[in-house]
Amino acid sequence: MKKKGRNLLAAFRQTFLTLQNMTPQAEAEAELNAASARYSYNPILRWNPQVEDYFIKAYGSLHFAQISKALTRPSCYSCIRVNTLKSTSDAVIEKLQEIMRKSGSQNDVVGINLKENKPSNDIDLDMVEKQSSLQNESITKCQIPGLEYVVFVKGSGPHEIDYGYLPDKPPKEVLVSRKCAEAVLRGAQVYVPGIMACSSHVEEGDLVAVSVAVEQPFPDGGWGLGITRGTVLQGLPTDPYHFERHGLYIGQGTTMLSRAGIFRASQGIAVDMNNRVFKLPSFYDVLEGEIFLQNLPSIIAAHALDPQKGERILDMCAAPGGKTTAIAILMKDEGEVIAADRSHNKVIDIQKLAAELGLTCITTYKLDALKAVRKRNGSSDMTTLCCNKDNNDVVNQRSDSGPLGNGVTSTTFVGSNADTTFKENVSNEKANERTYTSKADIRKNTRRMRNGPGRNQSLGGRVENSKGFLPNSFDRVLLDAPCSALGLRPRLFAGEETIESLRNHGKYQRRMFDQAVQLVRPGGVLVYSTCTINPGENEALVRYALDTYKFLSLAPQHPRIGGAGLVGRCEFPDGYVEEWLRPGEEELVQRFDPSSQLDTIGFFIAKFAVGPKDDI
Repeated sequence: MKKKGRNLLAAFRQTFLTLQNMTPQAEAEAELNAASARYSYNPILRWNPQVEDYFIKAYGSLHFAQISKALTRPSCYSCIRVNTLKSTSDAVIEKLQEIMRKSGSQNDVVGINLKENKPSNDIDLDMVEKQSSLQNESITKCQIPGLEYVVFVKGSGPHEIDYGYLPDKPPKEVLVSRKCAEAVLRGAQVYVPGIMACSSHVEEGDLVAVSVAVEQPFPDGGWGLGITRGTVLQGLPTDPYHFERHGLYIGQGTTMLSRAGIFRASQGIAVDMNNRVFKLPSFYDVLEGEIFLQNLPSIIAAHALDPQKGERILDMCAAPGGKTTAIAILMKDEGEVIAADRSHNKVIDIQKLAAELGLTCITTYKLDALKAVRKRNGSSDMTTLCCNKDNNDVVNQRSDSGPLGNGVTSTTFVGSNADTTFKENVSNEKANERTYTSKADIRKNTRRMRNGPGRNQSLGGRVENSKGFLPNSFDRVLLDAPCSALGLRPRLFAGEETIESLRNHGKYQRRMFDQAVQLVRPGGVLVYSTCTINPGENEALVRYALDTYKFLSLAPQHPRIGGAGLVGRCEFPDGYVEEWLRPGEEELVQRFDPSSQLDTIGFFIAKFAVGPKDDI
């Protein structure tokens, strides 16, 4: 210990003498180098210490460090699913190229490497090499058999940005919240509600550096932002989060409002991001109805379910509807896809997406996944319940929202009449508005515009409430379970999750799985997926399923481009033991690693074949 102290003291003395002997030119160069390191993007993802130890046990120290770094960056490409009922990949590629030419968008090409995982039986080496040979194109069609309708649009980054720093004259700066920054890294603009602080004397049209305020540990053991919105940044060490912002600059943009306007307005774009650390094309309002932006593993999950024409399929936690619509398209819109979610507003979103894509086989319900099974001897109030016209094994109840409850006929937003129906309902809503608006309502509406729709702030549509479904009433069930979402990227903070919260996620998912397994008929298929890297929500759930339900078995997945699952177990300091996969099972699941050359989000897929059941 004494030797270490002497070494540190010697190093300090050497540094001090070096600084004393530096020429003015060397001092200026050192200052610019320090500024270059500060005005860069090099985030370090912070975890709860116990959670970090757990993941290091699961992945190893080096691998987990690579995963953490990958999570702080977006994928280098956008993945687009083409609606094959309306268009083709070749037609979409041609249209996108024309749009990019007209907009003058030129992306630095970064290759998409599909060679990281050993190709399985359904992906041969010739195909993989062919995919790799296309990596000099900015827009390419996926070469994996069965996924030719998937299109990759490549982006680039991270880029070094000159923020215009001069000694004693730091650039004008805007400090945004972490969630705002994560959206900007995915290609969004900086909106007014996301700005936390700003330099003084910022006027409309100024060029500003955009930095991020990431949650910091509090003395009570929690995390948070100890900053008041509207704080003035002076570019000095006394600024809030001055040192914490080091290496957390995400780009440069032009202000659309003055400083005063930014903190007075409740909505709108505050900074037009024209120089980004990561450059990804935006697809907002582009080819609506023909394409859908979706992560590659999510598309693979729909394929793993292998839906067939004429089947009855349940998507238990369907919002926002990406996998639901992918399933419907794979079925050629022939059959019945039930999309359920417990959120009224999210069900509305699914309806709108189905209408936009022109899908008519999707029926939506508001339903808590923990109450998905309806017992055969259950009683129902027939004055408020109505039966599904095609199936007598589901009980539904109307759910009204706002003024639409005044005698408006319930309509599902699917098919060609969806837009018309929605406009009619909006007209009815406006007709029933009050002529007088109180100050309290004005304040409430202002908060809604600032914060977005809340749990009790309905979007104003109608959905059907379901009382659940009878056991064995579906050919296939997809349970894309709510999870800790620790595989989503970019992510700049992960400290909110604790060992206890991760275990609670696992308990919640097991309860949903208990419901899902009852709804699949013998001979059917159940697919379980999550967007997390947590083995407790992935491999541990598979272990629970196989040990609890002997009629379940892991089934091969096609296509298979993800990696193998984790084998073994983890023992916690409190004595709790978490069992994962056993040897031979790891190749039957797909684990998508964000640090792999596939460059996807973290994701997990398990496919179960359902054998003959006993009464459950």
